Amino acid sequence: MAHILIVEARFYDHLNDMLIAGARAAIEGAGHSCEVLTVPGALEVPGAIAMAAETGRYDAFVALGVVIRGETYHFEIVSNESARGVMALTLDGIAIGNGILTTENEAQAIARADPAQLDKGGGAAKAALAMLDLKDRLG
Repeated sequence: MAHILIVEARFYDHLNDMLIAGARAAIEGAGHSCEVLTVPGALEVPGAIAMAAETGRYDAFVALGVVIRGETYHFEIVSNESARGVMALTLDGIAIGNGILTTENEAQAIARADPAQLDKGGGAAKAALAMLDLKDRLG
């Protein structure tokens, strides 16, 4: 049984709650355990995963959060840099499923976060488990 850390950027409570519900259902449905670590925003997710990975307590990670386009360039910075940080960690061999949503509006975010719709939290958890399985197979 693997132990998975869900790292969530808690900004939109109602959206994050849906992402976490989907991720938990996928992880527990596959027979694994999980816990949740909350960070202030999407830019902090990669750093938190890197710190947690150093502890050796977790087998894989799920990155969750929601970034909704606003009126400034900040959206691009947060979206691109959080994705770049997560990708850099995967290249270091850390099994991560990236479920940080980057959407134009709240309606798109709801459709993607809701486990009854697109279930991107569950999808990210399944991706983390698939990467963990690949890492184990490659030894």
